[in-house]
Amino acid sequence: MSKFGIQLGSKWVDQNELYFIADIGANHNGTLEKAKALIHLAKEAGADAAKFQNFQAGKIVSQKGFEALKGQLAHQSKWKKSVFEVYEDASINAEWTRLLKAECDAVGIDYFTSPYDFESVDLVDPFVELYKIGSGDISWLEIIEFILDKKKPVLIATGASDISDIQRVMNLAMAKTDKLVLMQCNTNYTGSLENFKYSNLNVLKSFSEMYPNIMLGLSDHTPGHATTLGSIALGARVIEKHFTDDNNQIGPDHGFAMNPKTWRDMVDRSYELLSALGDGVKRVEDNERSSQIVQRRCIRTISDLKAGTILKREDLIVLRPIPEDGLPPYHLDALIGKTLKQDLTSGDHLTINHI
Repeated sequence: MSKFGIQLGSKWVDQNELYFIADIGANHNGTLEKAKALIHLAKEAGADAAKFQNFQAGKIVSQKGFEALKGQLAHQSKWKKSVFEVYEDASINAEWTRLLKAECDAVGIDYFTSPYDFESVDLVDPFVELYKIGSGDISWLEIIEFILDKKKPVLIATGASDISDIQRVMNLAMAKTDKLVLMQCNTNYTGSLENFKYSNLNVLKSFSEMYPNIMLGLSDHTPGHATTLGSIALGARVIEKHFTDDNNQIGPDHGFAMNPKTWRDMVDRSYELLSALGDGVKRVEDNERSSQIVQRRCIRTISDLKAGTILKREDLIVLRPIPEDGLPPYHLDALIGKTLKQDLTSGDHLTINHI
């Protein structure tokens, strides 16, 4: 088992520990009090970090560009407002950063964010201990390098990317640091059950082979936590999913987000799975040693036998249980033709000292 690990905020994460990120994103609905309330709920549900997104609409989307598309695409096609207006509504006031960080500290949960422009990176840097590169910026090496130069752990999401995108960004990142989390991601935000077939969790195997000393993660938008459990089984230890207090609210991310109840269930089941994975060494486990005694068979006499008897197959039977000195059935052939050294009664188990 790999021995590497990474410090993410207040937690050391390795193959025996998980790090759950509640991506609150735009689910604060534009109010600071709701953002703070979600921080508390995320902590209670078992999240290790509350993540926000820092951007200014004019520095992340082109109003003219989206208008030129003549219709909104993908998940944005269901938005009631224009793309630019939605991003304007979701933009976080610069003053929030200090307040959200203070709230996270008070609650005992890590605070961090995905900053989507240089000014936002500099704004949040005094308040964060790690960064997340959103999938949409995986090809913008300029800002990725700017974030890497802050000398903090960086999580890299890989939605809507191919292997050349991964190699390009990882060549840049690994030249500067090994404090990285490479996250499998599928960036379809519809919440459709069909999206499971596009999750492609086995990509984590490829990531592990390509970058054996890099922490793996999952940034996911499917409903429930099937993909979370699958990714953990495949080596991911950092899990990011969107978080809301009510899936029925109006907003771009509420529908497919986890809520406090489903998040708690995800965390509990994930740690059960992590415990169940073990170290891969096949052994008789401590909790099954007594079962081995009562379930396995040993070689016993089928009738009373006198000392000097030359053992035949019809003298012997294999029955449960097997005492510590009992002979397992795979010794049967070796016993045939051997001479008993002492009297045995019917049902006695044979030992090496009896022949």
